[in-house]
Amino acid sequence: MSRKISLNAHLAHDAVGSAETEVVLLQFTHPETEQIVRLSTDPTERLSLQPLRYGTRSSWLGADPARDEDAFLFVLVSVLIPDDQEQAPPAARLVVEGVDNELAELLRSTLMRADVSMAVVLASSPDLPEQEWHNFKLVGAEGAGEGITLTISRDPITEEPWPAGRMTRERFPGLHP
Repeated sequence: MSRKISLNAHLAHDAVGSAETEVVLLQFTHPETEQIVRLSTDPTERLSLQPLRYGTRSSWLGADPARDEDAFLFVLVSVLIPDDQEQAPPAARLVVEGVDNELAELLRSTLMRADVSMAVVLASSPDLPEQEWHNFKLVGAEGAGEGITLTISRDPITEEPWPAGRMTRERFPGLHP
């Protein structure tokens, strides 16, 4: 499946060495709380001195780049390669390091699953997503201290209703003259 990417991203991928940095933006929203958690994998700029925080300012998904509260906070993120489990839906595991206890508690405190959106942007153009993915669910947040392992997944295809409604005269009169 082909994807459209900007010319700058295409040139950065083809170059032997490039000054362009790809940044992953993560946004966690939850119906039980109004707080939105925004994380970034790049310390694009210093947001504050006390406490010392770095992050990325972007207008992706309605964030206001002028407000420090809407900035995507820099955290160290590692990816654990997913394993193929036959009885479980595919899932990605991210290890987020260097987070404070307040953020860790927020990610682990809710009973319902949080919605997760991800985007890849260039540090030079953080408002223009090169690729983005939506409708993931946070299915697990484990760990404390140095890092939290976040498990995100889509709803399994096996939860879709089957068989679908039949296209009978009563349900779809426009199909039957």
